[in-house]
Amino acid sequence: MTQELSLRILPREAYNEQSIMAYLQQNEGIRAQAIRVLKRSIDARQRTVYVNLTVRVYLNEEPEELLYTPVEYHDVSDRPEVIVVGAGPGGLFAALRLIELGLRPIVIERGKDVHERKKDLARIRPEQKVDPESNYSFGEGGAGAYSDGKLYTRSKKRGNADRILNIFVQHGASPNILADAHPHIGTDRLPRVIENMRNTILKYGGEVHFQTRMTGLVIRDGKVIGIEAVDNSQLENSQLSTLNSQLFKGPVILATGHSARDVYRWFADNSIEIEAKGIAVGVRLEHPATLIDQIQYHSKQGRGKWLPAAEYSMVQQVEGRGVYSFCMCPGGFVVPAASGPEQIVVNGMSPSNRGGRWSNSGMVVEIRPEDIASLSGDSQGEPLNSALSVMRFQEELEKQCWLQGNQKQTAPAQRMADFVNGRLSADLNPSSYAPGLLASPLHFWMPKFVSSRLREAFKIWGKQKHGFLTNEATVIGVETRTSSPVRIIRNADTLQHISIAGLFPCGEGAGYAGGIVSAGVDGERCAEACAAYISG
Repeated sequence: MTQELSLRILPREAYNEQSIMAYLQQNEGIRAQAIRVLKRSIDARQRTVYVNLTVRVYLNEEPEELLYTPVEYHDVSDRPEVIVVGAGPGGLFAALRLIELGLRPIVIERGKDVHERKKDLARIRPEQKVDPESNYSFGEGGAGAYSDGKLYTRSKKRGNADRILNIFVQHGASPNILADAHPHIGTDRLPRVIENMRNTILKYGGEVHFQTRMTGLVIRDGKVIGIEAVDNSQLENSQLSTLNSQLFKGPVILATGHSARDVYRWFADNSIEIEAKGIAVGVRLEHPATLIDQIQYHSKQGRGKWLPAAEYSMVQQVEGRGVYSFCMCPGGFVVPAASGPEQIVVNGMSPSNRGGRWSNSGMVVEIRPEDIASLSGDSQGEPLNSALSVMRFQEELEKQCWLQGNQKQTAPAQRMADFVNGRLSADLNPSSYAPGLLASPLHFWMPKFVSSRLREAFKIWGKQKHGFLTNEATVIGVETRTSSPVRIIRNADTLQHISIAGLFPCGEGAGYAGGIVSAGVDGERCAEACAAYISG
């Protein structure tokens, strides 16, 4: 016999399954043989912190063996082929869903596999430069693989987010992600899960090609019939124009991620419909983790023995634009997330235990295309009211940050209170950012419509949360890769490009997702739409 209960208990009572069972016996008179936690969330709105649980109690029987429902895959070696461009969450989940639907995915990834990619990331600190084809944005797993692995999404309308979590668990993620209100795999564990997903694709007849960059679509009579691609491993000793192209034939699911600017330029150069899309830009804000714990848990003792590293979420309207926290990483690290030369971009990540000394979050300001459309042009002579206007604004800000950082990956930074008060910081706090920080007046050189809104929001949040606005915290420039600056326009019903049959713009890079889970959901939807297209 089983029953489900909703509990609101103290953190020490909710610490693990044994402590929950002891609570049930002592306070509810229920002697459980076993329990399963179905949902878990922390309520820290009041001084006394509680944990809200939904548990399944097994009274006289053992729990089911599996914590998830496995998806069945079958061999597709001899089935019609679909080209999947990109091995981030959109592409990987599209490929797995294609196998379920009896189609053979051919995955094309410009970067390296997760293990080789990790070596290139480690070289950024000593060499102070970024490999443009293997970095925090490009490579197996996409931008989320080595920048946290948070799985929380507010997008519930477009597909089954629980199914995405289930497939992650099937491939090695902790079953805890099925219960947690804000699920998180951790950047130390996610690469193994991604590798297992790749092995499933290969086991059942798909292909995965690393260091293979799409250079263009092959279009005949208004229909995509494949892609052209080159071997990136030869780029160090050759020019792109001298490399031999490979042709991969089939309809295309385009899941390139939000930093594939060469793809957006190819669309623009070939007069294929795209449009500028709003993004958000700002800084990474880094506090000591103990300080955030104290603020969020209303206690000088911070998280104590029973609670995890504290999270926060901030939202404020300032002068008609949203200012908000983004990708909050408790107990995490700030990382160099540029994807090419002459760029500084910062992002955040957390290991699975969230045990680092610092907690960080993106603090960003909403930017709409009309906010920059009044400018006459940029340094390359490209009109700022074009489809690439927001992307060019992004690029210019990242280059300016690189110049401020002495043309290295040393990031410009400022103490938080100094930023708000318009003062250059005489020195800087210790930081998790491995390439190093350089004191810089971000309040002065960042675009005023960004910095002024950030400063005002920080003042408001400082009044709401005592201790939040402090010179113990550091603002680090710049956070720009919150989402794609371009939308590749598709039909809402068929998910195909509005004028090109057989092309399925997918996920975050196409402007239709905003994180790992929503990209995975969109990847599955594109796979289903592609299967319908093939079946005719």
